[in-house]
Amino acid sequence: MEPRYKRILLKLGGESLSGRGENGIDPEMVAYVGDEIQAVKQHGVEIAIVIGGGNFWRGNDPYAKQIDRATADYMGMLATVINALALQDALEKRGMETRVMTAIEMHQIAEPYIRRRAIHHLEKGFIVIFGAGTGNPFFTTDTAGALRAQEINAQVFMKATKVDGVYDKDPHRYASGCWPRTSASSCDPRPTCRPRPAARCWPSAPRSPTPAPWPPCRARA
Repeated sequence: MEPRYKRILLKLGGESLSGRGENGIDPEMVAYVGDEIQAVKQHGVEIAIVIGGGNFWRGNDPYAKQIDRATADYMGMLATVINALALQDALEKRGMETRVMTAIEMHQIAEPYIRRRAIHHLEKGFIVIFGAGTGNPFFTTDTAGALRAQEINAQVFMKATKVDGVYDKDPHRYASGCWPRTSASSCDPRPTCRPRPAARCWPSAPRSPTPAPWPPCRARA
């Protein structure tokens, strides 16, 4: 069966690599994400990934607010590179050629982001992971995802993060958060909290007799 989309850009939240914890990297979760990406790649889909760094650093956290905003954002960009390298390792262990490209040059560990080179990698069948966001402070990795999707001519931009859309502010902190419309004067209200499918679960550790269920759906403030 031919895939519906030939080239996709997947935005992964950094927290997706931390498993049940809130910080750091859980090897089992990285392996799980790698398996999921491999299943898609087997259909011949060209895959680009933008990954966040929230499992290490978030520029809007209270402890980060004591640091100059631009500096805090650059620290967050470095966190995304850590995640990109971890994901690259998991994918290559599964036999998938992968390239990490960063918006901030780090020649010893990754290629600098060059649009035409990224497209060339995708055409050769490599998975491309974009790190360091846009390379500019004051912009989120969601913005980087939308930007890179346009630049590489992706047919779809898929967002796999802990919120169910792109909001004008953090929906976990602000009850007025909404999905912006094209008009600056109004916006779509946030959707109601949807329960997780009962059949889905976090991958369990080998020592666990049964898989842990998805966390309960949190009601909006």
